[in-house]
Order: sequence, then C-alpha cells, then structure tokens
Amino acid sequence: MIRTIKPKTARSKRALAKKESKLVENTKSALFVPGSSGNKFLHDAMCDLMALKKPNVKKFSKKNEIRPFEDASNLEFFSEKNDNSLMVFSSNNKKRPNTLTFARFFNHKVFDMIELSIQNNSKLLQDFKKLTFTIGLKPMFVFNGPAFDSHPVFQHIKSLFMDFYRGEETDLQDVAGLQHIIALSTGEIEDPNSSSLPLVHFRVYKLKTYKSGQKVPRVEIDEIGPRFDFKIGRRITPPPEVEKEAYAVPKQLQPKQKKNVSTDFMGDKVAQIHVGKQDLGRLQTRKMKGLKAKYDQDDFDNEDEDFLSAEEEPESKRQKV
Repeated sequence: MIRTIKPKTARSKRALAKKESKLVENTKSALFVPGSSGNKFLHDAMCDLMALKKPNVKKFSKKNEIRPFEDASNLEFFSEKNDNSLMVFSSNNKKRPNTLTFARFFNHKVFDMIELSIQNNSKLLQDFKKLTFTIGLKPMFVFNGPAFDSHPVFQHIKSLFMDFYRGEETDLQDVAGLQHIIALSTGEIEDPNSSSLPLVHFRVYKLKTYKSGQKVPRVEIDEIGPRFDFKIGRRITPPPEVEKEAYAVPKQLQPKQKKNVSTDFMGDKVAQIHVGKQDLGRLQTRKMKGLKAKYDQDDFDNEDEDFLSAEEEPESKRQKV
C-alpha cells in the first residue's frame, strides 16, 4: 500500500487529482511486467501486443519475482504506483511454458485474472510483411465461435480483449480510421463440463480498399501479425458484489427515463401517444359557398312551399270568374 502524502505544491495536487475517480474515466492504460523466468520469445510477444495498445502502454525492463495467483500484492502496488488498470505478466516454466497472465484492476485491486499460454505455432510481427497502421486508432473486433456468447470462460476472454484494446471512447466515427481488425476464434466445445477447452486463435488483419466502380469500395484483408494460439490456464473471477460495483453507472451519467418510451428487442424505439378528446364541432373545414348557413336545406324547403302556393292562387281565382 502506498503511503498517502498531503500535497504541498500545485504540481503535486494536479498529479493526485489525475488519479482520483472521475465520472468519465481516462483511457485505460496497460502495464507489461516481465517475470523472472521470462525468455526472449515472451519479450518479443509482449512487444508485439504493446504495439497494438500504443500509446496507452508502459513496460518494465527489469524482471520481477512475482507469482500473481499466489500473491497479487506486488501487481496491485504496480497498478497504484503507475495508475494502470490493465496488466500483462510473463512467466515461463516446465508446467506452464510461455505464459502470459492478463489482469484487470478495480480501485487498484485485482478484479479478474486469466492465464494464456502461447503455443509453438505462433508468429511475431517480424515474420510478416511490413504492413502497419496508424498508432492510436481503434480496432474492429471479430469473435468467431458460439462459445464467446455462451461459455463463461470465453465470455471472460471476450470481455478482456475488448476492454484491453478498445482505446479511447468517442462518438466520432470516420471510415478512414478503420484500418485493422483483431479477430479471435475458437472451435466447438463438445463437453461443457470438461476441463480441457479449445485453443483461442488470436489474429490481426489490415484492411485494404480498392476502387470497384461503385460507391462502396472493394475491401480485402491481409494478416499483419502477431499470430498467437492461446491455451487457457488458471483464472480468477471477481466476487458478485465487486463486479456489481465495477459495472455500476453513476447517476449523473444515467440517461433520464422518458415516460411511455421503450426499446424493443430489435433496438427500435417504441412510444405510446395519448390523444385528448377532440371536439369535431370546432373542426376547421374548407369554406365553400354552399356550406354557408343561409343555404341550409330548411330554407330551400320553405322557398319551394312559397312557390307552390303562389301557383295555386291564380287557378282558384279563375274558377270564380
């Protein structure tokens, strides 16, 4: 635990203010920590994963003797010291070779953790063509396999990688910024209760657009690396009360609930409208000459009666003569 010191200068006050909780948090940064048993391959693999996360990333050069699943206090100290909420720790031993431990933190305490061991058929960035993309762009994600929506372990992996590489949250969208794809795929799970789970295939692709003679261009993808096949190892899940607190949305950011407005399962907005009683007597109609009051049907009937009585009177006078 870091000892809190009362700030004495304006600079130290600003530094502490940046670490305080905010309604809209800063972009999550990641810290890469090499273990004491790491090797050159793990070092290169961490550098490739860092390249996808730049510029919100930091890496230690000194190796650290840490066993995260036995004692995570050192990782929590690094998280609080460097103000990081994401961390990757590398280790290598006979039982778990070439292993990367991905950890997330909430209030500088371990939120969840999972081990992913890199298999032998992996490739680094240097093994591909030198196709790059602009640093700081948000990637597109592709998750192939029903397990990412149904199995809790693969749901954990999906949430982890989306949280790790989503970058800065913004409402602005630009097609020119869609330059690369992070794709994760896995096979089918035959036995959900089995401890052996299929591998997770990690791939990165770059988008290429060509003229097609239409408004929509022709799109092709090329693999640019890195390419990893992960074997799932140990993992730690958060307690329900901690998970509820971490996913809670502040009241200031919650949208105001509108009455009689809801959203259906397709995402369409459905509203209920209440219309008051209408007085049809005051309905505005087209002002035609024949609709005026002096041309009512009763007036025409009276005129016809007067006309008939005028015709009958001369006949009666002629009879008297």
